[in-house]
Amino acid sequence: MAIHPSLLLQFSLLRHLPAPALPEVAALSVLKTFAKREVVLDKNADSGYLYFLLEGQLQATGFTLDGKEVGLYAVAEGEYFGEIAMLDSLPQPEIMLANKKSQVVLVPNSAIRPMILSQPLMTEAITLGLTRRIRQQSEQRQILSINNPLQRVCAQLLLLFRYAQGQKEAVDLESKQTLMNPPTHQELAMMVNLSRETVTRVFQVLQSNGALDRQVDLMQVDLNHIARLANSAD
Repeated sequence: MAIHPSLLLQFSLLRHLPAPALPEVAALSVLKTFAKREVVLDKNADSGYLYFLLEGQLQATGFTLDGKEVGLYAVAEGEYFGEIAMLDSLPQPEIMLANKKSQVVLVPNSAIRPMILSQPLMTEAITLGLTRRIRQQSEQRQILSINNPLQRVCAQLLLLFRYAQGQKEAVDLESKQTLMNPPTHQELAMMVNLSRETVTRVFQVLQSNGALDRQVDLMQVDLNHIARLANSAD
């Protein structure tokens, strides 16, 4: 089913579309709903779309050489994905899973790609988005090189807060911070390439010493304490 043009304006990238093009792009776009843990976009798929997350939460995943699932990056509401395949016309490089029930707007590459390449503001936006993704994945690889599970989980928590606050160079460590809709132990385990049981044990340690308080839909964290643990010696 086609969507209303006003829906496209909820996404920052699409706000750069020329006004006359909005109805045409909206008429070609569709809105789909995905259940929790459903595959939104499969690896090596020839999707033909640029995807925008309207509601929910998604996780890009890959696999190690021994077949272990690893979380690569998360997609939050208002963000897009599938841009690499859209730009180079090659298959999708990773799997995208729904962490919860999610609604996704699918915009055909045939409609959006010419706009991105011809509109300077859209070209700049997609380029900056790619640089953010590259920086995030570089930081993720650095975290995976940490041997100590406690330090690794703490480093990942700091990274999550950084991106929740707009990818700042540093987060405010002076007071407790709250992260809404935090990842589950299993989702966090995928991000840091540890078992869910190991992540659960780390959380038990952090909760017992007051470093964090995990509830159903939020997590309060003493980032000063977490930072000290992340940078402590093995």
